[in-house]
Order: sequence, then structure tokens, then C-alpha cells
Amino acid sequence: MKLPRNAHIWLPGYLRHAYRRRRDALAIAGPIDILLCVADHFEPGHGAPGLEIERRRVARWLREYPQLARFRDADGRPPQHTFFYPADQYRSEHLDGIGDLCRDGFGEVEVHLHHDNDTAANLRDTLTNFAHCLHDRHGLLNVDEHGRLAYAFIHGNWALDNSRPDGRWCGVNDELTVLRETGCYADFTLPSAPHACQTTTVNAIYYAVDDPDRPKSHDRGVAAAVGRHAPAESLLMIQGPLAPAWKRRHGLPMPRVENGQLDRATHPTVDRFRTWVNVGVAVEGRPEWVFIKVHTHGAPEANADVLLGDPIAAFHGAIGAEFNDGRRYRLHYVTAREMANIVRAAERGADGDPGQYRDYGMRSAAGRRAA
Repeated sequence: MKLPRNAHIWLPGYLRHAYRRRRDALAIAGPIDILLCVADHFEPGHGAPGLEIERRRVARWLREYPQLARFRDADGRPPQHTFFYPADQYRSEHLDGIGDLCRDGFGEVEVHLHHDNDTAANLRDTLTNFAHCLHDRHGLLNVDEHGRLAYAFIHGNWALDNSRPDGRWCGVNDELTVLRETGCYADFTLPSAPHACQTTTVNAIYYAVDDPDRPKSHDRGVAAAVGRHAPAESLLMIQGPLAPAWKRRHGLPMPRVENGQLDRATHPTVDRFRTWVNVGVAVEGRPEWVFIKVHTHGAPEANADVLLGDPIAAFHGAIGAEFNDGRRYRLHYVTAREMANIVRAAERGADGDPGQYRDYGMRSAAGRRAA
């Protein structure tokens, strides 16, 4: 049987993680707290459709996403959406609208970027200028415990730290350093399988230390763990679930990759959610807190049909019924910022209900009105 493309990169790491997860799961005595973050590579200009179509795409999200407020998590919060907006597609009017949606309590905005054949100096300027634009002009992004502007990041085309084998869609071997020095508090790019940019480290929350002379420094790192300090000059990496799975083609089972992608071809379902829970991405020493970061490109119409329509409504209804009983499971809808805060709370020994640590360390710069 033929394995999925590039499975040799990530499958050994998956097997090692699965063994550790089975062992660690035996230590879980109380309810499992599930932290669900939807990271949207939100690109109104995807496919270069023109300004009027971009406006209709954004307007649809502003109009329809609040309808999901009928679903609530264990903390009484509606589904949260993190809009990773691309610096290379900036339009002020789009971010004005998305900012209002976030202030109404439905999510937050972070930084996304597509670039190619870049330099460290230009990248530094791009990230710094865009972060300040989001904050100063739109009242968005986050502020760390020292009052400094901070952001989460997703790399376009998966090519974080110049990780594509052909060197395209980045060009900066010291990208992790530039990100950290310009205020990035965590990267949410991975997983990227079946693409070759995928790391050998999978299903992990870890810290990567940059080697400025080589690409893909985040291939390995130091796992986040209770009582363990982050290495000096490292960047937090929060990965989504990655696992082998099956699909049927012409009536026959065929191997595929479960990488947490949500779109017109891979709908969110309760069966997939069970897989993400069982993968068990966690901070070492706190296996009862399960971190699920899934990703999408939500702006194009066919994907918006899934993320704003019947498929997402059925999904939230099903996971609320099965994974939010308060005894075996508690479900928490979180933004990228809140997920990173909860990671750091776990590292410092916090336990119990993770929902109380959403604002641990970093706070949102945008005032939030209750949804």
C-alpha cells in the first residue's frame, strides 16, 4: 500500500508521540479539558478576485459568523475564530470590519504573510510595520506582560524559516530570530503535511532555537513541560494534530493525512474531532489539557459555505453534546493568544480548569464586548 506523500518525514514522529500519549493518558484522573482554536489563513484576496468580491467575502463573515453564538462552551463563550490576516493583502476597510467582529467577542486578529526571495532586513520591516498598523490604526493585536506589542504568526505557503526544499516562498534562514525579535509570541503554521515543509517533530508544543545559517531550524526543539523554562532566544511552536487516516475511493480504503484542515473537501465532523482529541497535543506533565489547533482558508466562498453554514453548525452541536458534559470532558473555545497563555500557565504549574488562564500573561489590545 502506498503511503501518503512525504509520510517518511512525519510518520516516525507520529508513532513516537502516539506511544507517549497512550502512556500519559493513564495518569489522567479527572475530566479532559479540550482547547479548540480555529486558525484561519484569512485571505479576502485569495485568487485575486477584485475588490468587490473581497468586500462581499468579508461582509458575509461579519453578517453570518455571529449566528454561531447559539453554541457555548464550558465557560459560556461562543466559538472563537482567529483571523491570521496577510500583511501582503492589507486593506484597511476589511480589517475595520473584522476588528468590530472581534470586539463583539468572536475572535482576534493575528499576522499572516506570504513572501518570496526575501531578506531578513525587509522581513523585519514588513512585520514591524504591519504589527504597528494593526495596533495603531485598528486597535488590534496583543500586549505582553511588559506592555510590548505581541503577535502570533502563520507563514504563507507553509515555508516557515525557508523550509521548502526548493527555497521558494521565503528566503530567510534566520526567520525565527526575526519573528521573535519583532514580537512574535508563538508560531501556528504547522502541521503542513503532506507538504515537504512538514517537520519531523509532530503533535507537539515546543520551543525552537534558530540557527541563522540553515533553514528549517524548527524541525526539532525542546518540548514545553510543566516546570521547564523555555530555552534562551527560542520561539514557541504550537502544532495542530497530525495523524494517518483513511478515505474511500472507488469503494476502496485509501490512506490520507489528517492534518486538521477545514474546507469544502474536508468538513469538520465529530469523528474528526474524536481523532484530534485522541492525538492529544499537550504540554508535558499536563496531559489532561488537550490543545487542538485546526486551520482553514475561510474567505473563499466554497470554504465559507462550510465554516458559516450547516456543516459547522452540525459540528458545534455534536461536539458540544459529546465533549462538554463537565464530567469526562470540558470544551473551551479559545483564540491563538488564549491558547498560548494557557500553554504558559501549564508550564508554570497551573492546573484545574484551564479556562481561567485565557489572559495569563498576554491580554488583547482590542476591547472585547460580550457576545
